[in-house]
Amino acid sequence: RLCNDLMGCLQERAKIEKAYGDQLTAWSKRWRQLIEKGPQYGSVERAWLAVMTEAEKVSELHQDVKNNLLNEDVEKVKNWQKEAYHKQMIGGFKEAKEAEEGFKKAQKPWAKKLKEMEAAKKTYHMACKEERLAAAREANGKTEASVTPDQQKKLHEKVDKCKQDMQKAKEKYEKSLEELSKCTPQYMECMEQVFDQCQQHEVKRLTFLKEALLDIKRHLNLTENQSYVTVYRELERTIQAISTQEDLRWFSNNHGPGMPMNWPAFEEYNPDQAAAPPKKKKPDGAPPTPSTDHVAPPGDRSSVSSYDKNQAYSAEWSDDEQPTAYSGNENGGNRNSFEDDSSTGKGVRVRALYDYDGQEQDELTFKAGDEFTKTEDEDEQGWCRGRLDSGQEGLYPANYVEPI
Repeated sequence: RLCNDLMGCLQERAKIEKAYGDQLTAWSKRWRQLIEKGPQYGSVERAWLAVMTEAEKVSELHQDVKNNLLNEDVEKVKNWQKEAYHKQMIGGFKEAKEAEEGFKKAQKPWAKKLKEMEAAKKTYHMACKEERLAAAREANGKTEASVTPDQQKKLHEKVDKCKQDMQKAKEKYEKSLEELSKCTPQYMECMEQVFDQCQQHEVKRLTFLKEALLDIKRHLNLTENQSYVTVYRELERTIQAISTQEDLRWFSNNHGPGMPMNWPAFEEYNPDQAAAPPKKKKPDGAPPTPSTDHVAPPGDRSSVSSYDKNQAYSAEWSDDEQPTAYSGNENGGNRNSFEDDSSTGKGVRVRALYDYDGQEQDELTFKAGDEFTKTEDEDEQGWCRGRLDSGQEGLYPANYVEPI
């Protein structure tokens, strides 16, 4: 039974380890996507992602704990149980039956003497009772006038006979008790021999359980696992590698004074340039565009949307203290905080020279001759941002319109 209880205990713990590992993996995957799409950049982004890597590696270690508990510890207990306890066809275990038979055999001679002694004691006590009753009748007969001398003589003879029977029963009782006492040392010796045999088997069981529990402890104690220590050593190294100057330099070169500029230059009219310029895309491997208010700048679709962030917080957790969902609407929603306030609500009126069908959700669709408002100037890749009279905002090719 104890082996079965221990195996059940380990199986439940293995389920807990697996569930924890699965939750760590799901959490890491979800937040890795959010961080990679979000506005953080540079060495801080790498350190933040290192926390997700830590979760993934720790998840793998907890999956290893689960596998070790099931494949090694549970199997070890199961195999020992089969070797130590042998089931019988009629039920029960061979070892338990041998122990019971050993105790019965050791008890048999002494138990026989005990039974004889109990019978002698009972006979003696009954004789004592009869003697007392006879003595009481004789005493009552002497006080009653109706009792004849012959009757009194018979009562006296009855008392004498009961005393003789009582004395014989007493002698037999004492003799049986003496014989029982003589058998007691041999009885104790035989019982101790059988008990010692059972203790030897118990020593094997307790020794095995100690070894099994030490193996379980070794599998559960991740602090003794060198891989576990390495995970946090690497995490600390990545965090310590955060360089403020390196990140500021990158930001300046990509979104500050050091960024490449496409200054306006005189261009001759060319009707062949009516084709739309290439869509503005984020280069492969480039960090997300930063923003001081953590809101993606217009046109940068690599940033996580407010919907995605809300979805991230509306996970399956049911704790009372849930993080507040970030709305993404601070500082004007999707408006860049670096822009001048005049970029919203104001702009330049333009007229479409050609028809254009938006290829993506954040592009405008219009017909030649349509008029709308340009809210942002042309970028280095030839795209502007505008607002239709219907209120829809989006990107459009700068060379498809002319100012009114």
